[in-house]
Amino acid sequence: MNPLNPKKLLLTKWTAKQPVAKNKHFLVSKVHYPEPPDTKIEFVELEAIYSGKIQLVPWRDLQDDSIWVQGWK
Repeated sequence: MNPLNPKKLLLTKWTAKQPVAKNKHFLVSKVHYPEPPDTKIEFVELEAIYSGKIQLVPWRDLQDDSIWVQGWK
């Protein structure tokens, strides 16, 4: 399990263990901050480097070592 701080996720690099549609490398392009500032961050946008497609992912899913590896491997 990767120790992550949701406020420091912007522009971090990630590698998917199982590529989907030739997309293996991703960059956190946006952190979705909630409307009331007292609530916690829930989602981040991952942008695929190869295709440029964007997907919305709960940031806690990035802690799962069976799905994601931090950095480009």
